[in-house]
Amino acid sequence: MHSWFWLALSGIIGFAIGDLFLFKSLVMIGARVSMLIMTLAPPTAAIFGWLILDESLSLYQLIGMFVTLSGISIVILQKNDKKSQKNNGKLKYPLIGILMAVIGALGQGVGLVLSKLGMKDYDPYAATQIRIIAGIIGLATVISFSKKWRVILKPLRSIKTMGLLSIGAILGSFLGISFSLLAIKYTNTGVASTIMAVQPILIIPASLVIFKEKINFSEIIGALIAFSGIILFFI
Repeated sequence: MHSWFWLALSGIIGFAIGDLFLFKSLVMIGARVSMLIMTLAPPTAAIFGWLILDESLSLYQLIGMFVTLSGISIVILQKNDKKSQKNNGKLKYPLIGILMAVIGALGQGVGLVLSKLGMKDYDPYAATQIRIIAGIIGLATVISFSKKWRVILKPLRSIKTMGLLSIGAILGSFLGISFSLLAIKYTNTGVASTIMAVQPILIIPASLVIFKEKINFSEIIGALIAFSGIILFFI
């Protein structure tokens, strides 16, 4: 019951709240600014890991977290979204969009800490299943109250869309979350969360190969800075 309670709570906070608010912020303020604000998730995980789990970071780990998040920020700031092009560089972000991104970051950071609290020696794959079950119930409740089921079920008509979503679910929701729980099981939640936050950097090779996007020199520098920060975790 201990594992079920805390893992279910982490699923609701991490998925039903964290991811929901993150995607809402993507629509309102764009991917670049949303992902920049989402770099608050690792410090959040570190702070709540200290408060709830009595975890602590060494000086090298604190420096590594700062360096890694700085590198990630450099990469994200190079991404131009449609809003920036329309406003000719004069961005006016709605406060509600920024608050949604902040809540999303807090939800993901706290959700990760609660996962470690509930998991302990429990199997990470079973823990992932509990988190997803709770997340589905939470999202289904939100969808029902907002009367969005018709919109949610619309992609079921497209085989291509469902195929891509299924692959994404296997790689992200199953393998990604399972390995993230394995990571926090064997290391500090702040450290694990920081390493997992390098997603914008890992997307660079895919952008280059699949979407034929040009890679800026500053993005390469940002990636090198981020990975150098990760190296500090192992000192």
